[in-house]
Amino acid sequence: MGKRIISRRRGAGTGPYVSPSHRHHGAVRLPEAVLTGEGRIVELEHAPGRSSPVALVEMPGGTTLRLVAPSGAATGDRLSVGTGGQLARGSILPLGEIPDGTLVCNIEVQPNDGGKLVRAAGTSALVVAHQGPTVTLELPSGSFKEFRGNCRAQVGLVAGGGRGERPFIKAGKKVQAFRSLSKPAFKVRGVAMNPVNHPFGGGSHQHVGRPSSVSSGTWPGAKVGRFGPRKKKKGLRA
Repeated sequence: MGKRIISRRRGAGTGPYVSPSHRHHGAVRLPEAVLTGEGRIVELEHAPGRSSPVALVEMPGGTTLRLVAPSGAATGDRLSVGTGGQLARGSILPLGEIPDGTLVCNIEVQPNDGGKLVRAAGTSALVVAHQGPTVTLELPSGSFKEFRGNCRAQVGLVAGGGRGERPFIKAGKKVQAFRSLSKPAFKVRGVAMNPVNHPFGGGSHQHVGRPSSVSSGTWPGAKVGRFGPRKKKKGLRA
């Protein structure tokens, strides 16, 4: 009797493929636009399931924010939230008020969406140019993207850079770390499996034993390997 391949089991979202929500402390996002003022970092904490630490920021009204911690931040540091604030590390400002050549992170794609881009440890985007109502940023991938000037971002780069240079030492440590990310710590090759576990499994030696490219209409249990290219659309003739 055949078994479901791992990619299909992960899609079901059961057992070890579910993110352990009891480990996560809460949402990390930019505050609402109505909240402005100067806050103070009261604590830097480790957040399971995230590559970067989280900064707890206390606002004058007693509100506590959970933000992506900028590199070099320390408890007691102050940052600005809202328009007209200072260009300090970790401050939340509209992109239209951030000068060219500044590194930013935790960027909003749409105004007041809480921050969607450049949130991983050690990443940052560069403010390249201001062109009227839009601001051009160079993302970590090297691509350039335009944003509205009223989209907000944090000043500085995300803390936790260089985390990949630290070895896990033991396999069990890696398993526990990836469990919080809801990702498999190790990936087994299909040719190393039994034929009941994967279409590429089995045989007298490790080989695929069939065409490794599949079409887009292949049934899910056999949709492994290299997907075929999309069909080209015929252009309208004049």
